[in-house]
Amino acid sequence: MARIKEKGESKCISWGALKDLIQTYLDEAKKVDIFDLSLYGLMVFPKVLGYVDDATTDLFHRLSKRVTSVLAILAETFRSLNACRRASTGRFVGCAQLLLAWFYSHLRLIDGIVCRVFFKNYSPLKDIVALSRKVDVPEENWIALLRNLQSGDVEWRAPWMVLGEILYRCGSFDWVPLLGIWGAIGYAPLLVLRQHGLRQFVPATYGLAQSEFVYRGADYNRKRGF
Repeated sequence: MARIKEKGESKCISWGALKDLIQTYLDEAKKVDIFDLSLYGLMVFPKVLGYVDDATTDLFHRLSKRVTSVLAILAETFRSLNACRRASTGRFVGCAQLLLAWFYSHLRLIDGIVCRVFFKNYSPLKDIVALSRKVDVPEENWIALLRNLQSGDVEWRAPWMVLGEILYRCGSFDWVPLLGIWGAIGYAPLLVLRQHGLRQFVPATYGLAQSEFVYRGADYNRKRGF
């Protein structure tokens, strides 16, 4: 408990303390678990530089019970991007490496480089890890690229993707709540279908803009019943 520090509204444990535990434990399985937890807290769900938030430890504990982290990653990514969009400024709080991999696997052209979008037997994650791709695109080039994106510049789905049923609404809402580790946000799969060009319609998104909330305060107590 002495290793737990309060950073603003967060309770965290430092990477230094976790590294000491890795070096101290004799059990190899525990060493690997602590290292994995550190990766989740420092890279996938970063909040305080050099610290792992206790909310990350809760999610990591549930992973052993076959709970997927994908929905939480999506939720926190959308929440952070929304915050930056609303304020027209700010810092993205999320896994920049995963977001970069998404760009390289969905955008046809980045900084003059033709991307291998949805190539079979190709993984942009493995490519980035192997450092076989140039990823040091200047900030001003990213800004120009994202500001001038056209619909034809983005490949939303793989051409071999098999169509199937999707969950597109929850209860009386025409969208699905995504639960992150610090808050929740509404997600409208029907908007994605329209982006894919699979269906042309105006999706019902009533209440979607008000669906986001954090897991604390009066706003959380008011919305938790939805």
